[in-house]
Formats: sequence, C-alpha cells, structure tokens
Amino acid sequence: MRDVDQADTKVILLEHIEKTPGIRYRELLRLTGLVNGVLSYHLIALERANVIKVERQIRMTRYYPVSVSDNESAILKFIRHEPIREILLFILEHEMCTFNEIVEHTRKAPSTVSSHLKRLRDDLIVSVKYAEYYQLYIIVEKDRLVR
Repeated sequence: MRDVDQADTKVILLEHIEKTPGIRYRELLRLTGLVNGVLSYHLIALERANVIKVERQIRMTRYYPVSVSDNESAILKFIRHEPIREILLFILEHEMCTFNEIVEHTRKAPSTVSSHLKRLRDDLIVSVKYAEYYQLYIIVEKDRLVR
C-alpha cells in the first residue's frame, strides 16, 4: 500500500510541474499539502529518474518537465514573475519603450524596474537601443515570448 501512495504522490507532483512549468518549491508545498521532507524526497527521486529538470538559484528552486528546453525555461522563469511579466507585456505591446514609460506603467520603484530590466538584458530577452537622450528597451526575439 505504501508504494501506491508514493507513486500517487509522484504522479500528482508531475501533474503540477507539467501544468505549471517553472513552479517553485513553495508553490508545490502549498498545492500538495505535503510536508517539507516528503516533498523534497519525491522531487529528488523525480530528478534522479530524469523525469523533471531542476533550476536552483539562490533562495529559489524551480521545477520543469524534461520536455521544456533550456531556452523555454529561461523565459518561463521571468514570465512566472508578475512584475517582470508586466514589463515584458508592456514592451511587447509598444515595440520600444523608455525606462520612464516602463516605470510609469508598472508603478514600481525605478530601482526595482532597473533591476528587472538588468536581469532581462543579462538573459538576452531585452536589449537596449541608445537614442540621443534616452534608452529604448526592445524584446530581442519576439518569437521566443509569443509562442
């Protein structure tokens, strides 16, 4: 009976990960109701069986199905974060945006917007085109985001 329960737990975890690629550990804890040690045990087992991919960053771990490419996971981690998703959608909608337009639209602190844009530039999702007195932010490859 115990093996069936473990198999069911793994199936439930896989369903959540496939439904929400890039899901974070805390989200899985909340959604499944599992205790920390049990969730960790099953996720490690799924990772070792090469059924899921794990992206570990400082203070954050994300889980993806193995069918999600590295390119897709690079974008999903941003899209899953609401403020960054809002920035990306705004730039997509307007083709090119100034920093001040993005700050005004998002109503976030300039330092927060700057930090998000830096991360997006570092991962080659957004680039900067320099005009005479300002910078214009553009999406590098729209096809990567719009799929």
